[in-house]
Amino acid sequence: MKHFISFLLIVSMVSCQQEIPVNEPAIIPLPVSLKQNPGSFSLNKNTRIVASAESMPAAEFLRDFIQKGTGLELKISEKEKSNAIIFSLVEPGKDSVSDPEGYSLISTSKKVRITAISPAGLLYGAQTLRQLFPPEIEGAGPHPEIQWAVPLVEIYDQPAFRWRGMMLDCVRHFFPVSHVKHLLDQIAALKMNHFHWHLVDDQGWRIEILKYPELTKTSAWRVDREDLPWGERPSQKAGEEATYGGFYTQDEIREVVAYAAKLNIEIIPEIEMPAHVSCVFASYPELSCTGKKITVPPGGVWPITDIYCAGNDSVFAFLENVLSEVAGLFPSKYIHVGGDEATKTEWKKCPKCQARIKKEGLKNEQELQSYFMSRIEKFLNSKGKNLIGWDEILEGGLAPQATVMSWRGFEGGIEAAGAGHDVVMSPTSYCYFDYYQGPKESEPLAIGGFLPLSKVYQFNPVPAELKAENIKHILGGQANLWTEFIPTPEHSEYMLFPRLDAMAEDLWTPLKNKNYDDFLKRLQIQFERYDFAGVNYSKNIY
Repeated sequence: MKHFISFLLIVSMVSCQQEIPVNEPAIIPLPVSLKQNPGSFSLNKNTRIVASAESMPAAEFLRDFIQKGTGLELKISEKEKSNAIIFSLVEPGKDSVSDPEGYSLISTSKKVRITAISPAGLLYGAQTLRQLFPPEIEGAGPHPEIQWAVPLVEIYDQPAFRWRGMMLDCVRHFFPVSHVKHLLDQIAALKMNHFHWHLVDDQGWRIEILKYPELTKTSAWRVDREDLPWGERPSQKAGEEATYGGFYTQDEIREVVAYAAKLNIEIIPEIEMPAHVSCVFASYPELSCTGKKITVPPGGVWPITDIYCAGNDSVFAFLENVLSEVAGLFPSKYIHVGGDEATKTEWKKCPKCQARIKKEGLKNEQELQSYFMSRIEKFLNSKGKNLIGWDEILEGGLAPQATVMSWRGFEGGIEAAGAGHDVVMSPTSYCYFDYYQGPKESEPLAIGGFLPLSKVYQFNPVPAELKAENIKHILGGQANLWTEFIPTPEHSEYMLFPRLDAMAEDLWTPLKNKNYDDFLKRLQIQFERYDFAGVNYSKNIY
């Protein structure tokens, strides 16, 4: 009798182990289709990851992630077996996967199978599986008290938009490589695929250019006025040393680019022109219209009148040399050239600029900027790159193949798409994360404005007034974090999260599937994940 009772206890224990309680899936961004079935799949030391050579990037990402979070060292095998996580690359259309970034994820008690037509899709499947595990997996393991089980699901998923981006301004305040990588990890988890790296502005030059060492010796540094309001900082005085700033070496750039590539993130460098370049004239004053040497501004500059001289051929030689090195560092399809907020006071007074207008048969300074951008675009095209710029590049006529990033509302994007140009929507009203996200009295200092989480979630990159035939030119959207008032990595995370979660869902999930109340429910679990991952997110929704 004792033996029979023991047998029943063992059977009961096994049964309990097979029916490990699991939470309802809380995936951000919400998949296109998700069905939960009874039961669970559990990891243990004998679980294998099955992958071919082509699917190895996703397999290695998942292996490393699981080892860090659980302490389990899973082996990768090419031979399919039970108790396994299987990555399968298939032909388009098979297993209901046709989008290059789409995937399916089917879990049973014995296997998890992730299927895609590209390595990118497999990686996104792995990111979804990551969110099916208990939140503790985001921290450092081991956690022997936790059973690493995921619910049994059938997921079919693909993105709504091709461009799912985030911009980080590393000029107004410089952030170390470690922080950039940390942000790349987090945006990859949200299936975002473009990181726009703002590397040049009035207050500093942040990228090493070997041909012009003064850019990092002089232009990368400004006098420390961090104790004063951004818009009230006096210029550097004679005898003062410029100590505040920094730059990324070319080796560091390569390191970050390679890191991002493993996460299916394309890094878009921004090298501003013709304005937002006051720092350059601290090193090479002859590139401005006045030729006057200035110091790197320690704070706000407005209006921005110190701009490259469009009538000086040496300016274009300088920029072509800079862009040649930049193009060699970034394998991205695009290079962002800014083009915004150029006050043309000096162009109107400059004999060289006026001579250029006359020689080229231009009507005014707006068309001179168009000439400037078209000339730069032609050079970038020769390097296999496409030009992208803020919507001011529309003024005076758009460069022939340029892509427009529309920030002053949707209007510039509508105009560009109507003219057959690709567009990334990034209007201030939905996408500027340097705005306050809660009551000013309870929030850290910000540039102004008000952009709560609920409004970010309402963002749709395709405006209602856009003609149907032009919708194909809307690549997607992008969140921007300008950092005039954001001096630390912790502050930057606070401004980004959880608004970036909302933006990710705007750009991935079909509009008809979005539901803000359901998003908030899933966000509670995401906050737990951020706690374990060490992300300094905002809690102002409470």
